[in-house]
Amino acid sequence: MPLQIKEIETPTGVARAHLERVPNARGTVVVSHGAGGGIEASDLAALRVLTADGWNYVRVEQPWRVAGRKVATPPKTLDAAWVPIIAALTTGRGKLGHPLIVGGRSAGARVACRTAVEVGADAVLALSFPLSGSGKTDRARAPELRGVLEAGIPVAVVQGVSDPMGKPEEFGEEFGEEYGDALPVYACKGTHSFGRRPDDVVAAVRGWLEATFPLG
Repeated sequence: MPLQIKEIETPTGVARAHLERVPNARGTVVVSHGAGGGIEASDLAALRVLTADGWNYVRVEQPWRVAGRKVATPPKTLDAAWVPIIAALTTGRGKLGHPLIVGGRSAGARVACRTAVEVGADAVLALSFPLSGSGKTDRARAPELRGVLEAGIPVAVVQGVSDPMGKPEEFGEEFGEEYGDALPVYACKGTHSFGRRPDDVVAAVRGWLEATFPLG
């Protein structure tokens, strides 16, 4: 699909959306990057194949990244930017259609969770969700993911089996008894960054989308 680049004004600076539109799209997937990387991350790049399944696919560079900073700004500033970004993509001329799946990797997944209700998301895709800080075991970010579940919004976690910020089994320990099948967790090769060829990540996301939003 032809790549469009759209600059979007936000309260914290200009964001940049890399859009790949599909004719008669079945929906839209919008993702953002982590706190120390960009949209060239292997998983975000590999998921461009979703256009072959009929999904619009958008990778968003947060304002701090566009401005050339190396580390993300505080969470509240990320949320303040994300809400108008989604609004700009889904309203007005050329708007991208629903169902709307928002997500991202690591910090991008956290932003998507915190703002899912506000932006009117139909589902959330959490790649490498950092359940706890590196080397910690307090699972301090669990309430962000729990908020999506409590709102009844479908959500999937795709996690590296050796991710130091939250192994797949830790999500079952934290949420399993309360939410069960409402929180599918896909265990994939690698650590927090998966790997150079995240084919299993792509397969997991494709499978989840097909099960959650089946054709027909």
